[in-house]
Amino acid sequence: MSDTAAPSSRPASTTRRRLLMAAPLVVAGAAGVGFWRMLSGMTQGSFDPHDIHVPVLDRPVPDFALPDQAPGQGFAAADLRALTRPVLVNFFASWCIPCVAEMPMLNALKDRLPIWGIAYKDKPDNAAGFVRRAGNPYARIAGDLPGLTAIDWGVSGVPESFLIGPGGIIRWHTAAPLGEDTIRDTLLPLAASLTR
Repeated sequence: MSDTAAPSSRPASTTRRRLLMAAPLVVAGAAGVGFWRMLSGMTQGSFDPHDIHVPVLDRPVPDFALPDQAPGQGFAAADLRALTRPVLVNFFASWCIPCVAEMPMLNALKDRLPIWGIAYKDKPDNAAGFVRRAGNPYARIAGDLPGLTAIDWGVSGVPESFLIGPGGIIRWHTAAPLGEDTIRDTLLPLAASLTR
């Protein structure tokens, strides 16, 4: 019989168990710190949840071709690239509450800036009914039922609007419903500068 005992595996398994139990706490703590920083930034004005950096900004519109959406005519990237004047492209859906709230602004804007609409992940009949009830601000309307074109544009939700300059270059973007201040102070001055 030897005086030395075999090394116990118990301390190693206890340490491993403690590490595994602590891992969710570390992850939850990190998420909590991130959430706190986001809320802190919102109260200080340094974080805007609508400020989404779109990878297509200041680039040509992505390639796409979308079918007609009643009561309008569909369009493709080639139609936007052939533009000589700015157009606002607005992604919308009948099931989107902020889109309903935005429609009076779009109807007031349509005489000052052409608006082309894209119905995002919406059944054609529902989108047509929505436009019929809310008034039609769109010169052209296309349907993106699978939502794949919206992905290429960097759309994160609806409503989202993109100002397209001559040659089909995306010059401006917002991931929030359009309001009077945004239209007056940002959108219309930029559109005017693109028509010179």
